[in-house]
Amino acid sequence: MSDKSFDIIVIGGGPGGYVAAIRAAQLGMKTAVVEEKHLGGICLNWGCIPTKALLRSSEVHHLIQHADAFGISVKDVSFDIKKVVERSRGVAKQLSGGIAHLLKKNKVTVFDGRAKLLGKGKVSVGKDTLSAKNIIVATGARARVLPGLEPDGKLVWTYKEAMVPDTMPKSILVVGSGAIGIEFASFYRFMGAEVTVVEVMDRVLPVEDEEISKLAEKQFKKQGMNIIAGAQVTKLDKQKDSVKVTVEKGKDKQEITVDRVIMAVGIVGNTEDIGLENTKVKVDRGHIVTNEWLATDEPGVYAIGDVTGPPWLAHKASHEGIICVEKIAGQKDVHPMKKGDIPGCTYCTPQIASVGLTEAKAKEAGYTVKVGRFPFMGNGKAIALGEPEGLVKTVFDAKTGELLGAHMIGAEVTELIQGFVIGKSAELTEAEFMHTVFPHPTLSEMMHESVLDAYGKVIHF
Repeated sequence: MSDKSFDIIVIGGGPGGYVAAIRAAQLGMKTAVVEEKHLGGICLNWGCIPTKALLRSSEVHHLIQHADAFGISVKDVSFDIKKVVERSRGVAKQLSGGIAHLLKKNKVTVFDGRAKLLGKGKVSVGKDTLSAKNIIVATGARARVLPGLEPDGKLVWTYKEAMVPDTMPKSILVVGSGAIGIEFASFYRFMGAEVTVVEVMDRVLPVEDEEISKLAEKQFKKQGMNIIAGAQVTKLDKQKDSVKVTVEKGKDKQEITVDRVIMAVGIVGNTEDIGLENTKVKVDRGHIVTNEWLATDEPGVYAIGDVTGPPWLAHKASHEGIICVEKIAGQKDVHPMKKGDIPGCTYCTPQIASVGLTEAKAKEAGYTVKVGRFPFMGNGKAIALGEPEGLVKTVFDAKTGELLGAHMIGAEVTELIQGFVIGKSAELTEAEFMHTVFPHPTLSEMMHESVLDAYGKVIHF
């Protein structure tokens, strides 16, 4: 092969693209990645990782403010927002460099620039024309923009501006209460800003189990957040250094003036200007249509990650990259992804994590269910940590014992959820969970107790 001819070309170097490229190289395929901006994509550079660094700073700030509860005296607590941002950006830079190293280590060729499909296995990158039998589109997604509520980068922010504030705003209004919106609401509230969250649905975190959502809203309000659900932002009147926001809820209308507005109303796939018109690839409502093996209607062209639609999660993109490449390579033990087995995590305080069907969705699907619950206040480790607020909820099929869903709110549940994910992927029943020995004292014991509760055998509550 020439230097411009490959077995696989991956368009996009995010968590879907770079993982697909590395796996392809491991399987002996000559592989190239084309990336226009940053290796690691939005997730690593402007999403998942740097936001967690910001949230960690806000959590430390909040904990220090309440140090007296742990018998520790701290005076004159303050923070430097520039240093907080610098730490976040440093974490992103370190990991982005790590991706470059991994690609080099696996002998993946990286092309800097914007790729465009030319049809028949051809891709242009600047003045270069590359060719490959297989092309994987992993171009990701961007923030959705609502007409009349467009971000300007100064007073009205997307997630990107919200991650690098020059100064700490005294007040923030967040439009949208999905994972992105609520995480920013948590960050700014714990750093001292007055925070208002406006959600068009009837409750915050509307994709979560309703019981978990209500517990979350209760905690957010306790922290001082102003939550307005079932409402719409209809107008943004920009002042010199503030925004007058018009919020309508039914027939009621109110105006709220804040320093900054964060728009977090979903995302849309990056399908424009990548040459899809030169192929048979279909786009539906802003996302590329694929089959269970991530193949599009254009022979030899595949798509993975956010550009293919929900759930918009980095781990979903990475796993799709593995499935796609292994299927191309002819591996015999490849299985299509079960989207119901993909966990979702939100890193607000309290944390929220879930997998599978909510109680309501399980009933809608026709299941007779057994539901177990165990509160954090019944767990010794949670009380010792000073984290007694939370709940572990499990939903089982009453007929077969299959775990249909697990939903958690509280400290470190984003780490705990994987236990239920493994169980669900392995198609375990309540019996296997009950017979598993959970270590003491740990938060994970609540997972065991929740299963026991579903079957009337709970011990510690």
